[in-house]
Amino acid sequence: MQKAYESRFEHYPSGAILVVPWRKEGVPWADHLYALEAADTSPNKQQVLYVLFAENDKPDSKWRIRAVSVEGGGFVNRKDLPDAWKGVRDEELDKVSGIPGCVFVHASGFIGGNQTFEGALAMAKKAVEM
Repeated sequence: MQKAYESRFEHYPSGAILVVPWRKEGVPWADHLYALEAADTSPNKQQVLYVLFAENDKPDSKWRIRAVSVEGGGFVNRKDLPDAWKGVRDEELDKVSGIPGCVFVHASGFIGGNQTFEGALAMAKKAVEM
């Protein structure tokens, strides 16, 4: 998780997007992320808003985008996925978002999916900027 945190600037200049590598046993990233952010003494640090992770270890795995919850906030997110995307699926979500390969965004805006890593990353970038 440390390596993923340190490499987040490779995916977005502010570091607002974190990519977690797939592991069979899963990656309980939230607690680790809060601890890494608390220990980060960078002068211009920004909180991570979205975490990307593969559904499985196959090369054609679908990817998920997860909004990071406010620490101790339960179901309150630092930044939900865009309202216009909430509860929308497949081709309709492609149209609304302008990003191909979308699968879904949950009605509450905490999680979504895309057919590819590149698509999930595009969703995260657009969500940060909206």
